[in-house]
Amino acid sequence: MHGDNDAGQGSAGRGAAARLRIAVRSVADRVAAELRLQLAEGILLPGARLTESTIAEELGVSRNTVREAFAELASERLVVRHPNRGVFVASLVAGDIHDVYTVRRAIEVSAIRGGGTREAVAAVRAAVEEGKLAAAADDEEGLGSANQHFHGAIVALAGSPRLNAIMSQVLAEMRLFFHKATVDAHFYRGYLDDNEETHDPL
Repeated sequence: MHGDNDAGQGSAGRGAAARLRIAVRSVADRVAAELRLQLAEGILLPGARLTESTIAEELGVSRNTVREAFAELASERLVVRHPNRGVFVASLVAGDIHDVYTVRRAIEVSAIRGGGTREAVAAVRAAVEEGKLAAAADDEEGLGSANQHFHGAIVALAGSPRLNAIMSQVLAEMRLFFHKATVDAHFYRGYLDDNEETHDPL
């Protein structure tokens, strides 16, 4: 009987350990999240070569961990691996951005309909104000980042970590396509009024 209890406890322990492993993000996941953020913020540019050794040193992780992160980002189409050349930041085409907008629209409309906490709504307002300050300073790169923060805050209204994770990929793809090097200098200014109108009813 005692042996049965031990077996049961051992099984329960293994189950708890499995749940813990699922809940805790791996180091490679965290590296992928950091690179995804750098893509969304416009720090990593389309076509840029990504070097395992450099990123490993900057983030204080092993090259194997960076390699795992690259594999995750490649599955999301954010980077591409060219044989004998290395890993590069992806460059999106018109068809890609149409699909990205389809996903973004579905997520954002649902998030807005669900409302949000006072803090979440305040984050949306903060992103609108960030855009206004960037426009006043003629900071086009800052405008792009503010627009990214606005859309991220809209999805955060839903209070769903899973939706936030999906949106982090969407934001990275958006920035790759609309990077200032390939977009009219005043591209993001047209979104300022739209963003404020979206915020006001919240």
